[in-house]
Amino acid sequence: MKLVRLVKAVCARPSIREIMGPLQVRTFQHDFVPRDPNAKPKRFKYPQVYDPYGPRPPPSDKVVELAERIAALPPEERRQIGPTLTERLRHPKMQVIADEGMDLGAQGGAGAGAPKAEEKKEKTAFDVKLEKFDAAAKIKVIKEVRAFTNLGLKEAKELVEKAPVILKQGITKDEANDIMEKIKAAGGVAVME
Repeated sequence: MKLVRLVKAVCARPSIREIMGPLQVRTFQHDFVPRDPNAKPKRFKYPQVYDPYGPRPPPSDKVVELAERIAALPPEERRQIGPTLTERLRHPKMQVIADEGMDLGAQGGAGAGAPKAEEKKEKTAFDVKLEKFDAAAKIKVIKEVRAFTNLGLKEAKELVEKAPVILKQGITKDEANDIMEKIKAAGGVAVME
């Protein structure tokens, strides 16, 4: 019996119409479903603030109690909380953005005499520049450059070969003199800028 059904299924060829269905027939379908006039609109609960990380668990009882205690403090003591926590948690201090060297143009009105006062100030940061070196003393100079910079052998060699080049920037006068003496002893010529 099963064999007969199998043979009929294999031998029977379905027509194209059976496979594809009726061609060129299309029934009209609405692009939208007509609204029920008696239906009420759905009310969705939108969050007041969008949070990209999703919902968060509620704070613990300790945190709620701490927040209530902080809110009960007088304003003077509340102002002390930020610096105290920063010190206690050892957060790095915010760096002040210096505007030295910026051209403020017409905004500098009252500070027009400031550049003259800056010229009188003594320079505190110096750069050490390798001018030249003796070819026979190249290895000694490279060793000295590696000693006061944190460069590897390859980087120090490339730096020395680029002479004249600045070796170290923004150092004190004493450090600059010390570096210049070491390079001079190794067989190179360094200058302070």
